[in-house]
Amino acid sequence: MANHLADALVRKITVSNRLDQEDIGMLEKLPIERRMVGPREIVVRDGERPTQCCLVAEGFMFRAKTTFDGQRQILSLHVPGEIPDLQSLHLGIMDHDLVTLTACTLGFVPHDALKRVNKVHPNVAAALWRETLIDAAIFREWIVNVGRRTGLARMAHLLSELRRRLEVIGRAPNGSFRLPITQAELGDCLAMSTVHVNRVLQELRREGLLEVERSAFQLLDQPRLEELGQFDPHYLHLGPAA
Repeated sequence: MANHLADALVRKITVSNRLDQEDIGMLEKLPIERRMVGPREIVVRDGERPTQCCLVAEGFMFRAKTTFDGQRQILSLHVPGEIPDLQSLHLGIMDHDLVTLTACTLGFVPHDALKRVNKVHPNVAAALWRETLIDAAIFREWIVNVGRRTGLARMAHLLSELRRRLEVIGRAPNGSFRLPITQAELGDCLAMSTVHVNRVLQELRREGLLEVERSAFQLLDQPRLEELGQFDPHYLHLGPAA
């Protein structure tokens, strides 16, 4: 079962990094503990000091901060193969919550094991570092999205980004993907009210850009949607590093 978990990691990390077979073999040998976790459960809390990193093998997760008066901002969404709390390898304390959006299959990798691999395999260390830099690039784009774009553009940008990230791991055929997310949660991603989210989704439908049925999203005209969202995929770095 650990190999299945490692497969998700290898598939995702090799999208943006060049690793040789020895490096991949080391990733496949990582000691990974498998856990099934239900939807909307906090896996790591703000203020905790984790000793392992969490790999998403199946499902979706998100990172969030909550204000003292209970207002939540979702900071990022995470797809299979990603390690959302990789920074905990070097930062001792979590400064946000890590939460399952859907039912998830998760893999937990001890920090000590990752540090040993990083020492012996510099290509793996560089790839993990590159993943954290890409993560930061996505953060920057999300800040611009919620701070400077219209509601319609925010939604178009988010959906365009998710489609690209899921497509490269084989989970968005023909612009279609499943994302079990509520309108309230979309609002927490985009700093919008639920009413505003609903209005924006209806407008995208009327424009012939989107179909949504329960958790199934079908992007009908991806070029137009990307243009509307001012979406430039370069920040995702979806090609291997030189």
